[in-house]
Amino acid sequence: MEFGILFTSHPNQDVEPYPRREVHARVTREIRRADQLGFDYAWLAEHHFSDQYGIMPDVFVYAGYLAALTKRIKIATAVVTLPLANPVRVVENAAFVDILSGGRFVLGLGSGYRQYEFEGFGIDFDGRRDIQEEALPLLLELLHKKRADHHGNHFQVKVDGDYELFPHALQQPHPPIFLAGATDRSIGVAARMGFGLLLSTWTPFDGLARQIAHYRRELEHTPVELRKNPSRGHVDVARYVYVAETDARARAESEAVILRHLAHFSSGHTSGYLGTVNAGRSDYEGLLRDVILHGSPATVIEKIERLRAIGANSLMLHYPPWYGAEKAIASLEMFAGEVMPKFAGRAGDGFAANADRPDEAHAARA
Repeated sequence: MEFGILFTSHPNQDVEPYPRREVHARVTREIRRADQLGFDYAWLAEHHFSDQYGIMPDVFVYAGYLAALTKRIKIATAVVTLPLANPVRVVENAAFVDILSGGRFVLGLGSGYRQYEFEGFGIDFDGRRDIQEEALPLLLELLHKKRADHHGNHFQVKVDGDYELFPHALQQPHPPIFLAGATDRSIGVAARMGFGLLLSTWTPFDGLARQIAHYRRELEHTPVELRKNPSRGHVDVARYVYVAETDARARAESEAVILRHLAHFSSGHTSGYLGTVNAGRSDYEGLLRDVILHGSPATVIEKIERLRAIGANSLMLHYPPWYGAEKAIASLEMFAGEVMPKFAGRAGDGFAANADRPDEAHAARA
């Protein structure tokens, strides 16, 4: 198992006053601490136009800044909202950050799920998956050939002849690429195009098992030329994680916060996200049983073993901002000190080399 942290740059409105500028210094401190603690990834989330969730307009700008402040942690995006982006700029910036970070960049892509972000950019929300499915092959062509002559419904690109894309990434054939998926359609696209898979914080364990099984079946249909993505066959599952000395203390410190966060996701802000958040799991007991990883180190270890048993290769820790910075860091430190060592031998320095054989790769990582 590998371990990363998802940073949504979500302001804590209780202590970070409008216009919430303090959030960026606080998140940067948390990322630098994660680097010191030995986490494998710092996942950065793009979000726009609201201080009720993330404030991160450009993950590439932030990733370049973090490259100079960190030593070993992989700097990853979860995600670049591809329908809001230009594939040419995504490829250029991914390669540039890979150079700046010394080959530590990981590119996570997704179709987006917040309608107000699409309205702000004047992009059709309902057509976002169609836009993404045109962008993805173009992106891969640019990564592999450094050139493209593309005339599609959503993108017009002509880079050829004497011209090509620069810079070229350090990691070859390109940095690891993941695609976020919550539907059979997007998970199938991820597998058939040779991407690693990012799975949601809110999907219950039984749903995760079905999604991972679907992804691994569809991997058989990846064309040979797309099987060199270093992250192919790699499943990273995001979970809300809070670790304390005992289950009782973890609940006392986390219950109100996670229910506050769930209320936001159930309020209509996240149209298209997993269809709906499962209302049957809106109580803490239900979340504890089926979704979140809260509790003592022993309890959290047991739940990670459950994730590993259904085929997850890595865990992306996530937490809302309202614990406060001190409690969040304390939870991360306890996780690093008492949970991560139980998974010694985890593939912390990269992805399995035999990415075209995902079942063997999964066994090696686990």
